[in-house]
Amino acid sequence: MKKRPYRRPNSASWKGTSSLRQYFFTSVTGVLSIFIITAIITAFGPGYSLTSASLKGFSEHLSDEVLIYLMGTENTYFTQELPEDSKPPQVSSLVFEMATSLDPNDPRSLLGRELPGIDFFGGEIFVAGQGSDFTNLPMESSPPPEVISKEREAATERLDELDQLREAMADLTTGQEPDKTVHIMHSHNRESFLPELKGENDADGAMHESVNITLVGERLGLELNKRGIGTEVDTSDVYSSLGDRGWQYSRSYDMSREIVKDAMESNEDLTFFFDLHRDSVRRDVTTVTINGEVYARTFFVIGTRHDNYEKNKALAEELHARIESVYPGLSRGVFPPTSPGSNGVYNQDLSENALIVEFGGVDNTLDEVYRSVEAFAEVFSEYYFEQKDVQ
Repeated sequence: MKKRPYRRPNSASWKGTSSLRQYFFTSVTGVLSIFIITAIITAFGPGYSLTSASLKGFSEHLSDEVLIYLMGTENTYFTQELPEDSKPPQVSSLVFEMATSLDPNDPRSLLGRELPGIDFFGGEIFVAGQGSDFTNLPMESSPPPEVISKEREAATERLDELDQLREAMADLTTGQEPDKTVHIMHSHNRESFLPELKGENDADGAMHESVNITLVGERLGLELNKRGIGTEVDTSDVYSSLGDRGWQYSRSYDMSREIVKDAMESNEDLTFFFDLHRDSVRRDVTTVTINGEVYARTFFVIGTRHDNYEKNKALAEELHARIESVYPGLSRGVFPPTSPGSNGVYNQDLSENALIVEFGGVDNTLDEVYRSVEAFAEVFSEYYFEQKDVQ
C-alpha cells in the first residue's frame, strides 16, 4: 500500500485559523464586558452614574481584607499584614455583587427587597457581645406622641433616693470637686422602665416625665464624681423642647446637639460626652447575672455617617473589652445602626470621645441598671486615669 506523502502544514492557513479563534474570543469577551459594565452602571439606579462617589459607596461595603488584597495586587507589602488564615477574595463574587448589588454571603441583601421591615436589620455589628445578633439589636422608632406624653404613676421613692444620694455626695466632695471633664445627657429623656411604672405593661408605654433615663445619668455622674472624675449631667426635657418648637420626635438629636454644643462652648475642659438611653428589647436580652448579682446589660451605639467615626468606634471597643474582662456578659457589644430612618451621626461628629450608651431595656429595674452604672463607672475611671497619665 502506497503511503501518502507527508505535507507540511501551510503556515498561512494555520495563522489564519489562529487569528479567527482570537477574533472570536475577543468578540465574546467584549460582549460580556459590555453587559457587565452596563449592569454595574444601572445597578446604581436611575439618576446616577458611575462616579467616584458611587465607587466610594460600593467600597464601603467591602471588608478591610478585600480592600487590602486589592491594594496588594500593586504592592504586596500590604498583604503582609493580613492574618495567616486569610484567603484572597473570589473575583466571581465581587463581580456578581457589583453587577447585582447582592452580597452572596448575606441573604439580607436579597430579602431586604422582598420582605417589609427586613432593611431594619441591615448593616453590621462592630463587636458582638454574648448573645448579640441581628435579631436583637436596638431599632430606632418614634413612639406616638400620646404614648410619650401620657401621664403615668411611677415609684416616686426613686426620686427621694436620688435626692439622698446627692446630699451624701455633696458632703463627700465638699472642697475637693474636680474639674468637670465628662458631660452626660439624654436625647430620649423620657425613656423609662416598666417595673418602675405602676399599672403599665406595654413596652411602648415605658415613658415617664421624671422617673426615666435621666435618673441613670445622674447616678452615673455621682459615681464618676465619687471616683474623682468631674461630671456635669444635663437633665433637660428634650421632649418638651421638641413640642415647643413643633419638631417631630425624630429630631431629638437635633435638639440635643444644641445642648452638647452649648456645653462645649461654656466649658472647654469637657472631653467625654455620653448620651444615655435604654433599649426597647425585652428582659431576656438585656439582663445578665454575674456572681449572683443581676445586671442590666450595656450596649454601645456608634454613628458612622461622619468622617471621624473610627475614633468613636475605637473608644467604644476599648470600653467594651474592659467591661467584658471584669464583668463577662455585661456588654452586648458595639453597633452602628445603618437602617433607613436611623440618625447615623448621634452628634458624635462633635467629639472623638462621644458615645451613646444603652443601659438595660424596658423590663429592667433601676436597681439592676444602677449596678451596671457602677460597673461602667469603675471600668471607665480606670481607663480615664490611664489616659490622663499618658498625656
